Amino acid sequence: MDQSDHRAEVREFLSSRRARITPEQAGLPAYGGNRRVKGLRREEVAMLAGVSVDYYVRMERGTLAGASDNVLDNLARALQLDEAEREHLFGLARAAGPGRRRRTTVPTSVRATVQQVLDAISDAPAWVRNDRHDIVAMNTLGRALYAPVLADPRRPANTTRFVYLDPAARDFFVDFDKIANDAAAMLRLQAGRNPHDRALIELVGELSTQSELFRERWASHDVQLHRSGRKRLRHPVVGQLDLDYESMELPSEPGLTLNIYTAPFDSPTADALKMLASWAATQDHNEPDPAEAEKS
Repeated sequence: MDQSDHRAEVREFLSSRRARITPEQAGLPAYGGNRRVKGLRREEVAMLAGVSVDYYVRMERGTLAGASDNVLDNLARALQLDEAEREHLFGLARAAGPGRRRRTTVPTSVRATVQQVLDAISDAPAWVRNDRHDIVAMNTLGRALYAPVLADPRRPANTTRFVYLDPAARDFFVDFDKIANDAAAMLRLQAGRNPHDRALIELVGELSTQSELFRERWASHDVQLHRSGRKRLRHPVVGQLDLDYESMELPSEPGLTLNIYTAPFDSPTADALKMLASWAATQDHNEPDPAEAEKS
């Protein structure tokens, strides 16, 4: 992402967050019935953030370099940003600062001990992804669960590419619209953290070129954290699975996240996971590792 792209990203993010807040929501009087702008005016955001109108206008035009943490905190409160949006704002400000042109390396593999941890989890699907949503390691049950995702021969397999470019995703994810929203919002957050990641830029370009739905979701500038929740899958072998997931960053492996799927004991999904494990035991154990480089 070059400087002009970064300025455009800042401009569109701030203006879209400003547009969604009414004066009433901000605790401000709304004078007159004809407001020419949707949401708050720039001068209203400046007042709420405790900065001059000129300074806020410069920020919304894409100039975040030099903004202090205090200013960014005040701006986040004025725009009523949630945790993910606040993190995105700070990430954009860091990317605008001096010395931020160097790319942060995104890991594409795990240490042997991390794979040992995955393999030790025998009753639950588990897998590790990087911040581009590349699958870099899985256990046996994880490979069985995500068999439709791994059907694409390209490696590393990428869950967001599957969501937007593989027609099978609409059958696999019961709540497809939510999954699509989340995938784009998580990727947008990472783009703010590491705007010079060439592979991420190429992935966004590929998705934007080939998926109108992705273009729409990307244009919303929504961002989201992904830590825990419920995911409903329609597996081609064992049917619907209502899974609880936990996503945990690995402190010893910066940039990697461990995902584990579980189900309550004696639930239909727990029984289905046992069936999935039995099915997985009959499959070819010599399939390529999910993180293996793409083959020509």
